[in-house]
Amino acid sequence: MYKELNPPRRILMGPGPSDVHPKVLQAMANPLVGHLDPAFLEIMNETMDLLRHVYQTENKVTLAMSGTGSAGMETLFVNLVEPGDRVIIGVNGLFGQRMVDVASRCGAEVIQVEASWGDIIEPEKIEDALKKHNNVKLVAVVHSETSTGVRQPLEELSEIVHKYDALFVCDMVTSLGGIPTKIDEYKIDAAYSGTQKCLSAPPGLAPVTLSPRAVDVLAKRKNKVQSWYLDLSMIQNYWNEERFYHHTAPISMVYSLREALRLIVNEGLEQVFKRHALYGGALQAGLEAMGLELLVSEKHRLHQLTAVQIPANVSDLEVRKRLLEKYGLEIGGGLGVLKGKIWRIGLMGYNARHENVVFALAALEDVLREQGYHFISGAALEAANRYIRDHE
Repeated sequence: MYKELNPPRRILMGPGPSDVHPKVLQAMANPLVGHLDPAFLEIMNETMDLLRHVYQTENKVTLAMSGTGSAGMETLFVNLVEPGDRVIIGVNGLFGQRMVDVASRCGAEVIQVEASWGDIIEPEKIEDALKKHNNVKLVAVVHSETSTGVRQPLEELSEIVHKYDALFVCDMVTSLGGIPTKIDEYKIDAAYSGTQKCLSAPPGLAPVTLSPRAVDVLAKRKNKVQSWYLDLSMIQNYWNEERFYHHTAPISMVYSLREALRLIVNEGLEQVFKRHALYGGALQAGLEAMGLELLVSEKHRLHQLTAVQIPANVSDLEVRKRLLEKYGLEIGGGLGVLKGKIWRIGLMGYNARHENVVFALAALEDVLREQGYHFISGAALEAANRYIRDHE
């Protein structure tokens, strides 16, 4: 006989998934209805309205794809890119590299504009590439690079991209619900995200938004979209007033997304951004007070995800193992070229609270002390609390 499922309780402060808000879990326990039930269609309408609010857009095609954030990435590329199209992709971390891989699988001619992991993509490098290569269909960058904690400025990039008549596409998996996305203000043509980061819902849906310009590109394709499951030319007709059946929607996940978005909208979008900035800044102040160095310069550092350089003679795996065993606290390790060199600590969505800052710093102090790392005891908490007092 198999035992009843009983996973351990964790505090998920890695790069995602983050802890799910209790009210979101409650929403998922609601009874199932059919995916064409009038009650569910109304829930879909409300979810789209809430998504537009949180994405900061009026785009009609703003909906949730079935699948995680990577499905959102693939959705935009398979729908907007055809074989032979020329695309420019900014690569300053793992998720820029993944965009290159996906675009290549679509048959695109991919031009990479690279920066060091931990730095932004400089706008002038994108413009140089646009000057050098004619007929670029789209330019894509990662807004919040989850592998490094870099926040990519978008406004100047958008102006450059549109000057050369290309589409501007953004990965906003770690952005949505944590920092301003300003889709309409920055004239971003298409963006994708995930539910498991700053929205504080489980992984399983990928919110996407497309501008009228991007929708027009989709409508004028010469070839069928290579993925039937992710074909927006059909899926948008399920989410809009036509309600043409495509595939069975993950109903409980849509419940969860609607509730997650409702909580954000009711708290107030600006207040949510302020909360992430306050507690993320406090965590970073505490880490630096322990003598730890952060990977990203303050100017381009995310608040919701912090990359911490691992001190010499401290074991990456042992620290993360002890945090999990002793405190039930999960933080992330480095990826790619940063594997074994950084920890990634998330304060996303429901987790962006004062008590989590205090808990994480105290637990890390204890485990680092076990490793023989020396610092002034209590300095981290003092610095974090001072930051909160000064910025509340």
